[in-house]
Amino acid sequence: MKYFFAAIFTFFVFAGCNTTKSSTSTTELSALEGTWQLTYITGPRIAFEELYPDNKPTITFEIKKKKVVGNTTCNSFSLPLTAEGKKMNFDEPMTLTKMFCRGEAETIFLQNLKKVDRYDVFAGYTLSFFMGDVALMRFTKVK
Repeated sequence: MKYFFAAIFTFFVFAGCNTTKSSTSTTELSALEGTWQLTYITGPRIAFEELYPDNKPTITFEIKKKKVVGNTTCNSFSLPLTAEGKKMNFDEPMTLTKMFCRGEAETIFLQNLKKVDRYDVFAGYTLSFFMGDVALMRFTKVK
């Protein structure tokens, strides 16, 4: 009888931990909700303002729909949201419009997006994408 109660107690402890993890992930992801505009990108030898002189790329997280949409300043994209806690990736098949884009701005943006493995939101209005410890991109929340 002791073992029966111990087994039931253990089951509820692990079930409770799993539920907490799930709700924590949802809470963390909710900070992403909305539209963000690119303010920094690593890699190019061109200054940020020269790379994106008129428009800056945007990314919008639709948490309830588990969807990410955005604009590279030239083409629009869409893909499923793949994230758990602070881990995130953009390896899922991406739907991308096919307009001709001058320069390398779109290519640099999309290449960096595919390298992302985690994110962090600071003070509710700055979103950073990382590959390991390297900050690849930074965004500001659009109101």
